[in-house]
Amino acid sequence: MTPDAPGAGTRLALTPELRAAVRQVAATDHLLVAMDFDGTMAPIVPHAGDARPLPRAAAAFAALAELPRTTTALISGRALASLREVASPPAKSLLIGSHGAEAWLGPGSTGLELDAEQQALLAEVRGILAGITAEAPGTVLEDKPAGVVLHTRQAGDDVAEDAVAAARSLLEGRKGVFLKNGKRVLETSVVHASKGEAVAFLRQVAGASAVLFAGDDTTDEDAFGRLGQGDVGVKVGLDFTQAQYRVEAPVHVAELLEALLRERSAAVAA
Repeated sequence: MTPDAPGAGTRLALTPELRAAVRQVAATDHLLVAMDFDGTMAPIVPHAGDARPLPRAAAAFAALAELPRTTTALISGRALASLREVASPPAKSLLIGSHGAEAWLGPGSTGLELDAEQQALLAEVRGILAGITAEAPGTVLEDKPAGVVLHTRQAGDDVAEDAVAAARSLLEGRKGVFLKNGKRVLETSVVHASKGEAVAFLRQVAGASAVLFAGDDTTDEDAFGRLGQGDVGVKVGLDFTQAQYRVEAPVHVAELLEALLRERSAAVAA
């Protein structure tokens, strides 16, 4: 159990151990600050289109993007278009969408293009999932450039469980189809990608000597698993994690980013 593991009645803001880790990572030569969005920068909401970053988190993140030798990035399961709409990211921030299948690295970045076989497979997957949602009240589909998401947040627990089980029974093991579990969602994609691969890719693109990554979902565990010595991983929430540190809620992510901004500002000014 790490120093930040949850205890009875504990509200997990920034512990002394996490503050010390923030000071250490802030002193690196080139820092990559990579953040998940939903449940991390922004509270989880019933309707995905209503999500917005907490003002304090957004302000600190935008200020970090302006610092020398500091790269900021959002790594989200959302499609890039949706991420831009709800997050209003700083112009200098790099963006990863669809769990790594989409990337925006600045002007001139090319969009995701599926070949004919992938397009046909995606249409087939959508047809299968549409058949399931027609029989499962409260479930809805979200289309992404490389996949379809089965959302079950508005469904009863039994209906949600049955819908996900049905989707898995029809799609699991199908060549070219990749499945990921999330919080009340099942992600399907015809492009293999993960947030772990996204973190490794962004580290290389930015030339980062250290990474701070925060996320709340099971899909963020791939990213935590790719962090190395000198990096900082912060789990948001009380679920199982391989991250070294933990906070309880997005409001504490704002506190984390503000602390990082203070430390990084001092480090680059020295």
